[in-house]
Amino acid sequence: MKYIKFLVFLGFFGAFSCTDLDEKLNDKLSEDVGTPDVASLLQGAYGGLRNPFQDQSRFWAAQQHTSDETLGPTRGPDWDDNGIWRVLHDHTWTAEHAFLEATFNELLQIVYTTTNILRFNPTPQQAAESRFLRAWVMFCVADGWGQVPFRDVDVLDELAIAPEVFNSTQALDFLESELNAILNDLPDGPVNRANKDAAKFLLMKIHLNRGTFADRAAPKFENADMQEVINLADDIINSGKYSIDDNYYDNFAPKNDQLSSENIWTAENVGGVSSGNVRSRWFLTLHYNQNPSGWNGFATLSDFYDSFEDSDIRKGAEYAGMTEIGGIRAGFLIGQQFDQNGTALKDRKGNDLAFTREVALVEAGNDLEVTGIRVIKYPIDYNSGDNADNDYVYFRYADVLLMKAEALLRSGNAGAALDIVNDLRGQRSATAFASLNEVNLLEERGREFYWEGWRRQDLIRFGKYLEPFQGKPETSGPERLLFPIPASALAVNPNLVQNPGY
Repeated sequence: MKYIKFLVFLGFFGAFSCTDLDEKLNDKLSEDVGTPDVASLLQGAYGGLRNPFQDQSRFWAAQQHTSDETLGPTRGPDWDDNGIWRVLHDHTWTAEHAFLEATFNELLQIVYTTTNILRFNPTPQQAAESRFLRAWVMFCVADGWGQVPFRDVDVLDELAIAPEVFNSTQALDFLESELNAILNDLPDGPVNRANKDAAKFLLMKIHLNRGTFADRAAPKFENADMQEVINLADDIINSGKYSIDDNYYDNFAPKNDQLSSENIWTAENVGGVSSGNVRSRWFLTLHYNQNPSGWNGFATLSDFYDSFEDSDIRKGAEYAGMTEIGGIRAGFLIGQQFDQNGTALKDRKGNDLAFTREVALVEAGNDLEVTGIRVIKYPIDYNSGDNADNDYVYFRYADVLLMKAEALLRSGNAGAALDIVNDLRGQRSATAFASLNEVNLLEERGREFYWEGWRRQDLIRFGKYLEPFQGKPETSGPERLLFPIPASALAVNPNLVQNPGY
């Protein structure tokens, strides 16, 4: 079948140059033997999002490990991986970074998959869902790499034609047009399918970041873009569908599709049946001797931890269904750890399992297993085995509120922005700000969305990404505002060019 042949070339999206191809290919995939099941193809596209977004080494790592929130230290013989985690945090990655290359390729595979669906007479809703998934992934590629290879449906099988390449500005213009075109055909829900409010949310991100994507070193924020952010936020707010949850961690818990009143768009994970690697969000940070036995890897930084007030529920709390089973709290884990019976735990060397504030990129000595404050953002699903039931969260209502606040602040209406931020802080049991500026708004975004995969983008937009932070003592060069285009992609698409500095 023709669509099966397309899948053979999935990993080569953007990989065909203008040179002559073997005649047996006829320069295209032209055989048409049957029509696929569009619903199955669309479900496959949703499933294709799992690895690049839920795996701890893909887009999440690119957004988090390069920031002031997340560190992947080498712990003696553990977690060295030829320095692949360390170079992300200290901004010394190269064009050969394997995880960045895999992320770039996997994202573009989804662009191909979703475009391919449009060839097979999908219903208006199926086409709209496919185009939304494509828009989300293209936005992420533009964010990270600044260039987006694209082959539209009418030339999808023209293998002799290299894909065109959008720069960041062109990509956002295309995505804005796409999202507006499909908005009416998207469903109202459920939360784990592409939906109208998810499209409005992504449009908000496009308008908020348009000036940043155009010039990451010196972003400009046009009033028209900020007003669009405000208008779209008001559409979502006035729908009355969403509210801030009393329990912050319900947004990320098992059965969060039922518990959360904040989530706008999530990836469906079916407990015990089928899921992405959402379980990595607790395995990657828990110690081997905790329940469940973790991988004892990643930590957060004490400077970031210290930005929280003790009263702030986002800093940590017991969580029903987790704390009484494994003794583990939600939020940040620091100091002596205990099991569910209150018994103090030990590390593998027999030391107290007491997580420390101090952590370095390379750890040695007797305490290397316990350095670093650990993070539990997704409450643990103890009932589902490897296929955890926590839906993976892409978009949340709290972000709608803080994006609106940011747009108001950048438009000169600091008073209205302050009211929004203080309302949210009050619901998180944090004290009110006396005033609002870019510094404390960026800090608030960190507190609200820590470890959710937005931090790199936020730091760049607020002009802080290149500055020194804990674990990265030097100012980064401007080339670090973009990731390198993989050599494998450059070799086969002459329309791609390497980003400056690589």
